[in-house]
Amino acid sequence: MHLTHSAHALAAEVIRPGGKVVDATAGNGHDTLFLAQAVGDRGKVLALDIQPLAIETTRARLSEAHLEARADLRVADHAALAELAAGWEGQVDCVMLNLGYLPGADRTLVTRPVTTGKALHAALGLLRVGGRIVCAVYTGHPGGEDESDLVDAFGFSCEEAGHDVRRLGREPRSGKPWLLVVTRAP
Repeated sequence: MHLTHSAHALAAEVIRPGGKVVDATAGNGHDTLFLAQAVGDRGKVLALDIQPLAIETTRARLSEAHLEARADLRVADHAALAELAAGWEGQVDCVMLNLGYLPGADRTLVTRPVTTGKALHAALGLLRVGGRIVCAVYTGHPGGEDESDLVDAFGFSCEEAGHDVRRLGREPRSGKPWLLVVTRAP
């Protein structure tokens, strides 16, 4: 199964109609569109990306599907997630992240370990019990393996805290993408 399909299937397991969800790295808007469909008419999506082009592309994708009203789109760094989602603590069904660069854009603009670490910790604080982080880790760019190691370490800290953690396709130093899935425990 393609990584995106796996990520969407894992997210769908925990998203409730009318729920709150976050796409912390909107990119080309595929995850944002999926999330907007999944939450239904009463749900809300917060979608962030540091690149204005990504937000424009995401907005167009949502508009084409007549789902723009379900999403709050912001040009912002995923490291600012805690501030941008203030008031949502303990209420979010799912936070999705795609790490790396924006396909079709400047490949030198990439997510970085320091900002990704902040985003992951903020995401965990936003989740309701049973809510889930689904993080797609792409390692084939400069710094990608270091970021992958940070994500893996975050997973270990979540396991130590009693949360359910799965690593799908993790092959260190392989250059292959993988998924970290963290489900918040009570």
